Amino acid sequence: MASFNRVVLMGNLTRDPEVRYTTGGTAVTDVSLAINRYRTDKNTNQRIEETTFVDVTLWGRTAEIAGEYLGKGRPVLIEGRLQQDQWDDKETGQKRSKLKVVGESMQLLGSRDGGGSGGGSGGGSGGGSSAGGAPRSQPSETAQAGAPEPSRPSPEESFYDSPPVSDGGDSSVPF
Repeated sequence: MASFNRVVLMGNLTRDPEVRYTTGGTAVTDVSLAINRYRTDKNTNQRIEETTFVDVTLWGRTAEIAGEYLGKGRPVLIEGRLQQDQWDDKETGQKRSKLKVVGESMQLLGSRDGGGSGGGSGGGSGGGSSAGGAPRSQPSETAQAGAPEPSRPSPEESFYDSPPVSDGGDSSVPF
C-alpha cells in the first residue's frame, strides 16, 4: 500500500525562533505557528475565529534563515511532513507522544520589516534591520534545506504557478 505524508501550513509565528546546533554542527530550531480559521455560527450568524497551534521543527540552512529573518507574528508558509515523537515522561514514567511537523521548505510572507499582515507570496519593499540596528542583507523568499536558491517569482505569479521543488529527501511523490 502506498503512503503519502505532506503538510502545507500558512500562519503566524507565536514566538521568536531560537536556533541551536547539534554536536555535528547542524542548525535546528523549533517554531510554533498559529493558524486561524474563520466560520459563521448558523444560530447567531456571527463570525467565529478558531486558532490551531502547530509545532514545526526546521533543520539546516532553513533553520538558520528562520532564526535570522523570522520573528513573533511574522507570517510564513511551511511545507513538510508529519512526525510523531515518543518519549517516557520523567515524572510519571508513562509513555508520551506528540505529533509535529518537520519543515522541509519555508516561504517568507508579508513585508520584510517584520509586518505581520502579509499573505501574498512576494515580500514587501524596504529592508529590515537586525536587533542591533545594522541593515540586513535581503533574504531569498524561499528557503529550502540543502537546495540552491531558486529565482524569485514575479508578483503576478501565485504560489500555485510555481513548479514543485524537491528537497532531495525520502519523498518519492512530488508535491
